[in-house]
Amino acid sequence: MAALRLGSLPPPTLTGITVTKKCERFNGGFKVVGDGGGDNGFPPFLPKEIEKIKDPFARNLARRIKRLPVQIGCSESYIMSSCVQPLAQTDANPVALLHCFDSSCLEWRRAYPLLEESGLEAWALDILGWGFSDLGRLPPCNVASKRYHFYQLWKSYIKRPMVLVGPSLGAAVAIDFAVNYPEAVEKLVLINPSVYAEGTGNLAKLPKVVAYAGVSLLKTFPLRLYANLLAFDGIPLSKSLDWTNVGRLHCHMPWWKDATVNFMVSGGYNVVSKIKQVKQKTLIICGENDKIVSNQLAMRLRFELPNASMQRLPDCGHLCHVDKPRNVVKLIADFARAK
Repeated sequence: MAALRLGSLPPPTLTGITVTKKCERFNGGFKVVGDGGGDNGFPPFLPKEIEKIKDPFARNLARRIKRLPVQIGCSESYIMSSCVQPLAQTDANPVALLHCFDSSCLEWRRAYPLLEESGLEAWALDILGWGFSDLGRLPPCNVASKRYHFYQLWKSYIKRPMVLVGPSLGAAVAIDFAVNYPEAVEKLVLINPSVYAEGTGNLAKLPKVVAYAGVSLLKTFPLRLYANLLAFDGIPLSKSLDWTNVGRLHCHMPWWKDATVNFMVSGGYNVVSKIKQVKQKTLIICGENDKIVSNQLAMRLRFELPNASMQRLPDCGHLCHVDKPRNVVKLIADFARAK
């Protein structure tokens, strides 16, 4: 975690077109600079492996990733937190986009431009411990810390009830957040939700040395490629290879291994008991060809949530927002605007 001594740094205001400033440390303090960027316009904090990615949607969204100071702990401690910030504020409540387990905001590379075209104010957020934040001094990355960090970001920048979108494990993150901070969430959209796992199970009991070995395996290209082939429904191998590099880009952050082990041994997300506490109107989107989360579990969730509806997408796998972005954006936009 980068605990910056920023004193009373005010969060930027989002009115009309926003120019987000970046904060950089110097001599124990900070300076505010313009957007700038490294080669090809990428933020300099992204891993150099971004240059190997060919997907134009991923490259374009990567150029828009910012780091915003989010207060944690004492009043002078901040985490420089990565996200894609909307260019303008709208009258309607914003849409906040979470990501899957061990992923990043780049999951929304194909859907995010369409959400903007539809006129929605969209935030693509990196959950604490994943993505591209500055975690040089590692904070706890357990569920409570992830939840509190997200709340502090919402309170500082978003400030209005959200339509909160969570794919896969991000659905568990969304349910946990909505139950604990109902004032921050207007509606929920859960995409192929993975919400019935009881945390990380026996992985939480592993000796640290074994946990680190397992996390090292999680980063490997063959394992990520296999997961990618499971997640998508019949994409070409060349695209799968490139999308694997997109999906593991955050694994090159220097703190990634420590953060992932910290989350694993903390016990992870277990939201089964919270499902019936959800008060918000909820839309469940599921791909009919999902090979990772059974459609039967989505149907079970549909009936256990107090106020939920479900939409199925044919010829679609686990990551609907990447696989069928136009379909997903239309469902999100219609649901967000419905009374």
